[in-house]
Amino acid sequence: MSLPILPTISTFFIVLSSITVAIGWYLIKKRNFKAHEYTMLAAGVFAIIFFTIYASRTVFLGNTSFGGPDDIKIYYTVFLVIHITLATLGAILGITMFTLAFKKKFAIHRKIGPFTSVIWFFTGITGLAVYLLLYVLYPGGDTTSLIKAILGT
Repeated sequence: MSLPILPTISTFFIVLSSITVAIGWYLIKKRNFKAHEYTMLAAGVFAIIFFTIYASRTVFLGNTSFGGPDDIKIYYTVFLVIHITLATLGAILGITMFTLAFKKKFAIHRKIGPFTSVIWFFTGITGLAVYLLLYVLYPGGDTTSLIKAILGT
């Protein structure tokens, strides 16, 4: 089986981001503030690497449609919408958390941090599941780039 390189790399980085968020959560529970800060910065960098690869691939190469059986396509689509919603919310909350931390507004940072982390964990898990469904369990479907879709070529 041959796995596509860019989706494999981007999925690796979003899963790595989720793992580092979990480590960061553990570190802050242990009141290791400096290690928490560095770990969460690493999680943010991993998320940015993921997003850069994902967005570039979407624009220039395209997204892959579901290639599995038609009778489960609706379930995949619902699952994908849930993943996209979680990913969007997680990104907004993640940016908010970094902003609050840099502005040293730790009271609100502490309040929404656990919720943000849980959303990010589910984003990583569902992202990995989407990858497995698209490239490992079933053969990928058609791929069309955003540019081709817009230009109609």
